[in-house]
Amino acid sequence: MTVPMMCRWAWRKSSRSTGNGQCVELAFDGGAGALRDSKNPTGPMLVVASGTLTAFVAAAKLGKLDLR
Repeated sequence: MTVPMMCRWAWRKSSRSTGNGQCVELAFDGGAGALRDSKNPTGPMLVVASGTLTAFVAAAKLGKLDLR
């Protein structure tokens, strides 16, 4: 997969974020999506197909990824 230009991405985090630095930020750009640690915005990121990231977000919203 070709990685899109990072500067074009609009990073966002959950509206439930409390600002304590324990958040993950997401960005989408065409066919790709990315995750990064909000404490380290210039650090590494995970880039995946946008459909994969969309499925991950949907599963998280449904509680399918909650620890039991």
